[in-house]
Amino acid sequence: MDTTEQIKEIKKELRAAMNGVLSAQMRAAGMPYRLVFGVELPRLQEIAREFTPSRALAQALWHENVRECKILASLLMPIDQMPAEVADIWVDQMPTAEIAQTCSMFLLSREPWAPQLAFQWIAADSPMRQLCGFLILARLLSQGAELNERSALELRDQAAALLPQADLHLRKAIHATLSALDR
Repeated sequence: MDTTEQIKEIKKELRAAMNGVLSAQMRAAGMPYRLVFGVELPRLQEIAREFTPSRALAQALWHENVRECKILASLLMPIDQMPAEVADIWVDQMPTAEIAQTCSMFLLSREPWAPQLAFQWIAADSPMRQLCGFLILARLLSQGAELNERSALELRDQAAALLPQADLHLRKAIHATLSALDR
């Protein structure tokens, strides 16, 4: 099955799993997508398991302006097949904190370049890059990664600099990262 056929099949699955009430609530809340099916993460994970992870499929899903397709893209991108340059592009295109959270948890934090790029992102001027950087670091630290003294100091300095003007999502990510660092 080619990528176009796979996307048609995925959208058919999404329609079948659609939660009309949640979809309406998300649209009313101003979600920035062309289409929102209101499918919850556990069902999206089930749908993802029905397809073979593929870089081409993940990238095609990412380009759909559909909430669930963006989440599925992060679930279907094979680990080690996402270059850091593509990650930069995806992060710059992330429309919501929800997408940042799912991509960071299921994809970005698992890539070999994750620690290095996360530190670049927390020092960037982009709030979405900062959010993803802290989410990745929180995930890595909670999974047992350790930072050397210099990196831990840099992390604390960036956190202190950003906290005063951080929005709710970034503030939570910073606190989660610092909590994981202090364990």
